[in-house]
Amino acid sequence: MKNILLFILVVGFCFPVQTGAADKKSTNWDEIADGMVQALIKHFWGANFEGYTDRYYFNYESDLANMTTGHYWPQAHAMDVIVDAYKRTSQKQYLNFYPLWWKGAPKYNFSGKEIDPWWNDFVDDMEWMVLAQLRMYETTQREEYFRKAKQMYNDWIWSTWGPENEEPWKGGITWKTDVNKSKNACSNGPAAIIAARIYTMYDEIIDPGKKPKEAYLQEAVKIYSWLREYLYDAKTGKVCDNINAKGKISPDVYTYNQGTFIGAAHELYKITGDKQYLEDAVNAADYVIDHMSGNNGVLSDATSGDGGLFHGIFFRYFVRLINDPDLNDISRRKFHTYITHCATVMVENGINKESMLYGGKWWSAPTSTKGVGLTPHLSGCMLMEAMCILKPLPK
Repeated sequence: MKNILLFILVVGFCFPVQTGAADKKSTNWDEIADGMVQALIKHFWGANFEGYTDRYYFNYESDLANMTTGHYWPQAHAMDVIVDAYKRTSQKQYLNFYPLWWKGAPKYNFSGKEIDPWWNDFVDDMEWMVLAQLRMYETTQREEYFRKAKQMYNDWIWSTWGPENEEPWKGGITWKTDVNKSKNACSNGPAAIIAARIYTMYDEIIDPGKKPKEAYLQEAVKIYSWLREYLYDAKTGKVCDNINAKGKISPDVYTYNQGTFIGAAHELYKITGDKQYLEDAVNAADYVIDHMSGNNGVLSDATSGDGGLFHGIFFRYFVRLINDPDLNDISRRKFHTYITHCATVMVENGINKESMLYGGKWWSAPTSTKGVGLTPHLSGCMLMEAMCILKPLPK
């Protein structure tokens, strides 16, 4: 890609850096995002390869290196990136993927049921599919996407909410259908976002169904409140991973759980105006910056597997918080400088400038086009798309 960037140093929040942080005005984030989403299509979209013309599915590694189909949830995030690109450019090439992916994702679902090929034994995997379809509806107004998302939420996600008198969980959305006594952040944060978004979209739909609009808001609040009570540490902003069958809370912390907690809190703040939600979101974002960014001021390397997606999910919801006009000035500047630093490091060091592939290492780029993981490349795409919508700091 020619004339990709020209960077200038921004003086502000201090990070240990090896390169200058790029000012948004001096960096063509749109050009970089374009290159990365085109790399996603070229190297991962199955139907691009000879002999696989009806494989409407994103391969797990680039250039046919890994074509296994036991990884359902990355498909939703790949489609999210396509939606990002369409929203940013309005180019029909991206819109053309919608019906193809909608056909291919359930076809290759490793655990779909006859009654519903979108069903999966991982509840959080279904949640990502629902979120992607809600965004597909937002950008097309095609109600079949909304109806499918709503049906999946009502039938397969909200239905796993535990009895509120059942010890030790007292509610909570199940993580996995055959491990129904594990209540995880990764199944509750996205569920709260879904319910809040269905509530927000409800009045746009010609036939939203018999379930009343207010029920979705009540469920969003209930899920978020459970997550906040059981897995969130209000003193630090840390979101713990799960509470198991014995009532033990796992101390593990992951960026995607921080991200969806931020996303759920922010959705509810936009609906209710309750400042506590905004404060919770800020607190969770602070935790990532202050406690999870020890890799020369950026997050850990994440080169493969599920973990390759975690950082991208965080950035997707983090940028929405940064752009909120009610965010206080100190937090906005801190968050803005942090995300710009992360993006700059990735572009200057982690992206191969010829292939535009990102392999999950912040400080070194992949040297081959083959065998790059889908999940880390998606995280890179999500960070670039976040930079494209990041609003400039006020002068």
